[in-house]
Amino acid sequence: MKSQRLLTAAIACTTMLWCGTSAYASDLPEVQGQEEAVLTDAPNVPPPITRTHATKVIVNLEVQEVEKRLADGVTYVFWTFGGSVPGKFIRVREGDSVEFHLSNHQNNKLPHNIDLHAVTGPGGGAASSFTAPGHSSQFSFRVLNPGLYVYHCATAPVGMHVANGMYGLIYVQPKEGLPKVDHEYYVMQGDFYTKGKFGEEGLQPFDMEKAIDEKPTYVVFPGPNKAASLTGVFVGNGGPNLLSSFHIIGEIFDNVYQEGGVKISQNQVQTTLVPAGGSAIVEFGTEVPGTYVIVDHSLLRAFNKGALGMMKIEGAENKDIYSGKELDENYVGSAIVESGVAGTKVSSLKTELAKAGNTPAEISKIKTELSMERGKRTYLQNCSMCHQAEGQGMQGVFPPLVESEWVNGDTKKLISVVLNGLQGEVTVKGVKYNGVMPPQSHLTDEQLADVITYIRNSWNNKGAAVSADEIKAGRRAKK
Repeated sequence: MKSQRLLTAAIACTTMLWCGTSAYASDLPEVQGQEEAVLTDAPNVPPPITRTHATKVIVNLEVQEVEKRLADGVTYVFWTFGGSVPGKFIRVREGDSVEFHLSNHQNNKLPHNIDLHAVTGPGGGAASSFTAPGHSSQFSFRVLNPGLYVYHCATAPVGMHVANGMYGLIYVQPKEGLPKVDHEYYVMQGDFYTKGKFGEEGLQPFDMEKAIDEKPTYVVFPGPNKAASLTGVFVGNGGPNLLSSFHIIGEIFDNVYQEGGVKISQNQVQTTLVPAGGSAIVEFGTEVPGTYVIVDHSLLRAFNKGALGMMKIEGAENKDIYSGKELDENYVGSAIVESGVAGTKVSSLKTELAKAGNTPAEISKIKTELSMERGKRTYLQNCSMCHQAEGQGMQGVFPPLVESEWVNGDTKKLISVVLNGLQGEVTVKGVKYNGVMPPQSHLTDEQLADVITYIRNSWNNKGAAVSADEIKAGRRAKK
């Protein structure tokens, strides 16, 4: 019987972190020559690497937003790495230096980036690869850890980009290689969330509310883009309610003590499952300084329900392991840090409000400040990737919010746009823009009131504040 290898991954607590010094940085092999990576679509895998030395590998990957078949009679606009879901399979060798080029097709509507779990460095390359339509970004990194790793888009809203198909695999082949087999296959699971029910024909739009509720319409192994192509899978979890897919963006766990046991159960792990009622201990060293984001890699839980934290690592830079951005420097990457600052100010203002007593003027002033600070936090977490941290927008794609007639104009129209989203060409301050704004209806009435109030009172805007009652009225009008 012929042997074969099936390479698979699935996209979709109490944890102790031990950080220490790693020997990787002083142990890097010499890089000899260069080559362009062979990229393949599922179910195909690039051929095994036979060279015995590290080299510079150039990866060219293009983001495409394409309408394709999801199931019989059903189409969907997939956001893809390379034109299909899952994205291109990438194969490199342990110790290689990778020069990564991410291009965003000029006909796309949205900016995208890439977070490769094989990257050692903050964000896994996400901050260095944020790329607007019609642009191309470049960054470099060393592959230090052998193994099979997921990559995905990490542009806000992260869960939406991943749910629309923006993921794939990168295999870091061990320097000693693997046992020879006759065939290798690439299979990757994904869930899709559509407005229509399972099997409802026609072009189906994405449903954010289903995604946040973790109620997928389709759970498939794309490639041939056929739902239910593999069946008979049994998955168990005994708890109320959910397990945690524990991950640190830009790091690999050297050792994992699964379920909090006393023995090392696995090495070189990107994400480890923490069961309901269970725990885990992970050990890892950091080679590159920066702010590392800790997430439940069930990403909509992390970025829409709060399952994330931050860990700041200080130390000397090592450009050979992780270069940071080398081209296209129009990305402002401070939003996640600034949102934490806004959160701290909110706590301070709440304390002030509790001490304000019965002084109406003082209470009103603090309440306004509180709404602005809460709105700032929501803006930085949900809006700043596209409209940028200071509301300046992105040329040709995302209109500015600074002194915008849309922001300062009709309140009901602005609320409708925020709740329902907006797609197609719009004119702002005499300039045309053509992008996609996803609906933000998953945010609470209070969050939406605060963020609109923040936008309308920042950057020389002069619009009136918005109340939660006005958001409620907008939701009723939508129905």
